[in-house]
Amino acid sequence: MGPTMSHLKPFAGRQTLNLTHYGRKTGKPYNVTIWFIVNGDKIYLATANRNRQWVRNVQKTPEIKLLIGGETFDAQARFITDRAEHERVLAMVHRKYWMFLPIMLTGRILMNLGLIPNNTGSFEVTLKN
Repeated sequence: MGPTMSHLKPFAGRQTLNLTHYGRKTGKPYNVTIWFIVNGDKIYLATANRNRQWVRNVQKTPEIKLLIGGETFDAQARFITDRAEHERVLAMVHRKYWMFLPIMLTGRILMNLGLIPNNTGSFEVTLKN
């Protein structure tokens, strides 16, 4: 049985976490600091560019480690392919990181106009310990 919602709650207000992901060919561990959302017993990760190395690595090897506020968690990530589910994650990102909303909305407008590609992506993460 994984951590309860109350276990994740203290971390919800933190701005970033450290994600350990593994190289697609080498299996070598890499670390990246990224934004995250806590919602219930799940953590959500979103990216403006799903072509980034960490995103591609996690898609291939969904077993990851998260370091949040000095605590390490083993976790399993699931890349979200359902558009409505992905939109819900982006809405949560907009609510938490509201101070960056002008930048995010500008990117969204440019995507909607076809001026830049929509490369956004997101993961649902389930903790194992």
